[in-house]
Order: sequence, then C-alpha cells, then structure tokens
Amino acid sequence: MALVFEVFVALPEVQADVVVRRVSGPEEMPLALRRLIARARDSGLLPGAQVLSGWLVEPVARPRRVLWIWGAGHVGRALVGVLAPLPDIAITWVDTAPGRFPEAVPCGVACRVARDPARLVDEAPVSAEHLILTYSHAIDLELCHRLLLRGFARAGLIGSASKWARFRSRLAQLGHSSEAVARIVCPIGNPGLGKHPQAIALGVATALLQQGQEKMPLRAQGDGA
Repeated sequence: MALVFEVFVALPEVQADVVVRRVSGPEEMPLALRRLIARARDSGLLPGAQVLSGWLVEPVARPRRVLWIWGAGHVGRALVGVLAPLPDIAITWVDTAPGRFPEAVPCGVACRVARDPARLVDEAPVSAEHLILTYSHAIDLELCHRLLLRGFARAGLIGSASKWARFRSRLAQLGHSSEAVARIVCPIGNPGLGKHPQAIALGVATALLQQGQEKMPLRAQGDGA
C-alpha cells in the first residue's frame, strides 16, 4: 500500500479523463505514463489509481446518468441524500421556491427554482431520467404531460394506484396514447419497506440503480407510496 499526502494550490490538469502528477519520480513525465494516457484517450478505458514511475495516476469519474428530481419535500430530500454521493449520477433538483430546499444541499447537486416547474422540462435532455415528487397533483400532472411531449429515458411518479388511474385518464384526454403514458412508472418504491420518506427513498434509489444495470422498473411489485 502506498499513501500519498498532497496539498493543492490549484486543480491538477486532466488529460483524457486522467489526472497525473509527480510524487517522487523524474521531473519529466515518463514514457510509460504518456503511453498510458494515450491508451486512455484512444480506447476510452480509464486506468486504475496507481503510482507509476514515481507519478500518481488517478482516473476522473464523470456522471453517466442525468437525473432530474422534481420536488424538495421529505421524499425528495431523502432521495437526494441517498443518490448525491454516487459519482455516476448528475442530479438537477427542482422546486417552486428557494425556501423549499434544505439549507445544506449536497455538493454537485444543481438546484433550480421555478414557480412553474414544467417550464424547465424542455431544458432536460431527452436522455434524462425523472422522478416526480412534488407537493401538488396539478404540478405532477403537468410535468407528466410536458415530459411525454418532450421525451425522456425513464420517468417515475410518486403516488397511489388510484392517483395514477386519474392521471392516466387525464393524460389520455390531453392526447397521449396509452402506450406512451405507460412509460411513466407509478407507483414507485417498495411498499414492503414502509411509507417513511427514507424508506420510500431507499426503495426508489435501489430500483434506480438496479435499472441502470438490469433495465428494471422504478418500482417493486405491488402498490407504492
């Protein structure tokens, strides 16, 4: 095991998503290290963290999934707390007023304030995933409507089976086909874990992570919160 202690006065330069800096080796970057960076640039495969010829090599983790969380209530806060530390997910968090967000927001989470959250839907890439958890059924419905018009990778809506039945009817009246509406998952979460916000968040987060690996839905079997 090698322990390296560093004091940063400036951010290290990133080359091909790899950060390298001299620890105890030669002043000039060794040929083996230049070749490693070239391979990473050509193949897109990042090396593991290591000390090579006296130079420290570290890969840079970049988010591969874009997640928009609509609503900063109890469940939204619990979800952000669970998901924010994960390096593969870039979170945009939306609510209607600054005061609805906690004083301390996890590092890397982009907070957006909009009196009409649905106006922000067009800013989300069509490859984004969405979790709709607002305090208002009217806002939830408008978000579903706008997302169906915009396009998305996956979307989940918090609510009961009866709420979703009403939403399906309203979305059909707004011109959406049953096949399109079925792409939105509702209810979300794992009812077996209970209805505490943290329990709901754990169920949704688990399904979300499994979904990234196995294409699983945002819910377990049965009714959810």
